[in-house]
Amino acid sequence: MKYDITNIKLAPTGKLRIEWADENMPVLKLIRERFSKEKPLKGVRVSSCLHVTTETAVLMNTLKSGGAEVNLCASNPLSTQDDVAASLVKDSNIPVFAIRGEDNKSYYSHIESSLGLKPNVTMDDGADLVSTIHKSRLDLVPNILGSTEETTTGIIRLRSLEQNKKLLFPVIAVNDADTKHLFDNRYGTGQSTVDGVIRATNILIAGKIVVVLGYGWCGRGFAMRARGMGANVIITEVDSTKALEAVMDGYSVMPMKEAAKKGDLFVSLTGNTTVIAGEHFKVMKDGAIVANSGHFNVEIEIPALEKMSSKKRVIRNGVEEYLLKDGRRINLLGEGRLVNLACAEGHPAIVMDMSFANQALAAEYLVKSHKKLDKKVYRMPEAIDKEIARLKLKSMGIQIDILTAFQKKYLSSWELGT
Repeated sequence: MKYDITNIKLAPTGKLRIEWADENMPVLKLIRERFSKEKPLKGVRVSSCLHVTTETAVLMNTLKSGGAEVNLCASNPLSTQDDVAASLVKDSNIPVFAIRGEDNKSYYSHIESSLGLKPNVTMDDGADLVSTIHKSRLDLVPNILGSTEETTTGIIRLRSLEQNKKLLFPVIAVNDADTKHLFDNRYGTGQSTVDGVIRATNILIAGKIVVVLGYGWCGRGFAMRARGMGANVIITEVDSTKALEAVMDGYSVMPMKEAAKKGDLFVSLTGNTTVIAGEHFKVMKDGAIVANSGHFNVEIEIPALEKMSSKKRVIRNGVEEYLLKDGRRINLLGEGRLVNLACAEGHPAIVMDMSFANQALAAEYLVKSHKKLDKKVYRMPEAIDKEIARLKLKSMGIQIDILTAFQKKYLSSWELGT
């Protein structure tokens, strides 16, 4: 078995951490039990480009239990947990191509290694596998039944492919499932972003002016948590409806050029590029902290910061202090990459349980239904989404009401009213 990881001897620690995550992922555990009996993925080859974390390891083991041949590469150079990679190789016999801190050349080499499986299904977090296939590995397309994608950034890229009529196989937009974006993006990103910032800096959030760039579900989640810890939160947006919602939620809303002068901590969560730019660094306070919790590090214009600086140094683990030519200091967290994974452990397992349940069931759906799907980006089927929510509530010991026959008739009828 070919693999490329940091150190296989880290496996014992990784194994224990995977077991801990597994205990907090009851929905995926139920799916794994069914997969073990039914083998819905038997003979299916799955290449995965995801964050190599304990939660992802539980997903990989679930897919393998379903009969799939799987491998895994990293979707971000700084998100890999090396002990988890080692355990997947040693204890699960799953090839992993991921090394924390790998350079750009190694990153794309690992993507090629993952695609060496000649997959029937690809599983993406940022659309790098699908993008690579469309750019340089068209030879793989005849074997591919479809792909799954779990990030906002990835969906943006894939919808662009679809709109330009260049998408070559169906994709299930796992990110658009209610049991994914309403929970993972909001509660997972909210908590884990705060966790990454605090682990890196040990700052007190209370009393800080925190600028949140983007008020999508990730931005909402982080803004909520920052305010809950006593921060004065400013939202920047380009979407008028989202900006209006932020105002109604009680936040200050203003253009970034104004917010840049006020903030103590800036966190980008947009999925776009250059939202924290050179013009903003020019007016930031001395000692301002800048972080990103969107998928790619392009949200922060790091080349502009480098150009404006006379020198930089690593002042804490995960914190680079840039000394600007006018004497001000800007502190960049996690090299501008996902701060919740570069400086912490990512989302809690209990919320990733739903996200990865979606991934597993989306793969099963593709295998069963690919013949009737067009070359489009599809939302997760509502019935599967609802079933994941039902299983999650059951695992939490929570019961809900059921519609009566009369209520069902009322909701489906036009005759009944006042």
